[in-house]
Amino acid sequence: MSPITPYRIAVPEEKLSRLHQKLALADFPDELEDSDWQYGAPLADVKRLTAYWHEHFDWRKAEAKLNELPQFTTDISVDGFDTLKIHFVHQKSEVGGAIPLLFSHGWPGSFVEASKILPELVKGGEGHPAFHVVVPSLPGYGFSEGTKKKGFGFTQYAEVCHKVMQALGYKEYVTQGGMWKSAIPEDELILLDSLGDWGYAITRALAYLYPQSVKATHTNFARPNPPTLDHKEVYFQYQQSTHSDFEKAGIERSKWFMNEGYGYNLEQGTKPQTIGYSMVDSPVGILAWIFEKLHDWTDNYPWTEDEILTWISIYVFSTAGPTAAARIYYESMHDKEGWKSKLTSYIDIPFGVTRFPKELSVTPRLWNKTMGPLVFESEYEHGGHFAAWENPKILVDDLRKMFGKDGGAYAVVKGHAGFE
Repeated sequence: MSPITPYRIAVPEEKLSRLHQKLALADFPDELEDSDWQYGAPLADVKRLTAYWHEHFDWRKAEAKLNELPQFTTDISVDGFDTLKIHFVHQKSEVGGAIPLLFSHGWPGSFVEASKILPELVKGGEGHPAFHVVVPSLPGYGFSEGTKKKGFGFTQYAEVCHKVMQALGYKEYVTQGGMWKSAIPEDELILLDSLGDWGYAITRALAYLYPQSVKATHTNFARPNPPTLDHKEVYFQYQQSTHSDFEKAGIERSKWFMNEGYGYNLEQGTKPQTIGYSMVDSPVGILAWIFEKLHDWTDNYPWTEDEILTWISIYVFSTAGPTAAARIYYESMHDKEGWKSKLTSYIDIPFGVTRFPKELSVTPRLWNKTMGPLVFESEYEHGGHFAAWENPKILVDDLRKMFGKDGGAYAVVKGHAGFE
């Protein structure tokens, strides 16, 4: 087994100097009058962020803050592919019976998403459960290496995450993931061909492939299909029900996303190499590409310049480069292993869902029952796509409820119920 090695981020000074040279020489497009966000990231905002990045943003300060997280690397051999050096955060609780939890990020996120929930999740042992938290940088993201071979899809991403947990000695564990795009019937919304963003999809793949190890899963973005006669009770319940105000608003949000916000997915799902030249060569290009998502995918979250530029700088300085992170969209859209049906199938492990109104797609609540034994469900008035960043307290509280002594997933991991 490959050793687990402590890791500290240390971006070479020459990379920082080159970045600042490019920022100083940046050219900008013009802009139509009164276009605001309608045509994409507004010129004034991108210029403001570019100037701040060049003149005020302190990467070394951000780097030092990130290095407060307990980071490690280990070599993971992927069946049929390369051996990859995988970066991950491993925050252990002082509670001996803490629950091992794998948190999966997606695009355009990274391991940094979990930094707000880590300090709280490791606490507990008396009134609420504590967790040992593992946050891998997905292959090709952050400071993990990326593959050089085609066809690296959900099977391989799940394999990497599972092997990280096994390397840490966690034979059984639970998962949390969000970031996903859903499918709503054609009379309400266009069906999606791509499987979408990745935190939820990868934790779902883990449950499908490794049910002997994955004992429960929680998501802030479920992706169920409409109930059919395969789920008779749910099917007839849904046929006799009407959509709540939350669901009606969610359908409108989903329509907006498909009609006005889905272009990035089609680009990265068909020609990731092409957009990759812009993301790698132009810091303003990747700034605008990701900043638009941070704005559009949240519920009026008050992003600071330092937050935005830390998120984007992780891509700029990533080990494999930002193009590598986009290629999962291509593998998803050209999936040949049937993952579209596998990930929406009924998986017989405890399943929990937290729902926010400004997710990119919001399906009717009853649909979640088609995915597995639903043991926890909550719904909130505010919140968007990046739950661990926008609403860390809510997410922590829901995980504590789901895995607490009165929760439906209490003591699912042998010897690790979350309490002393």
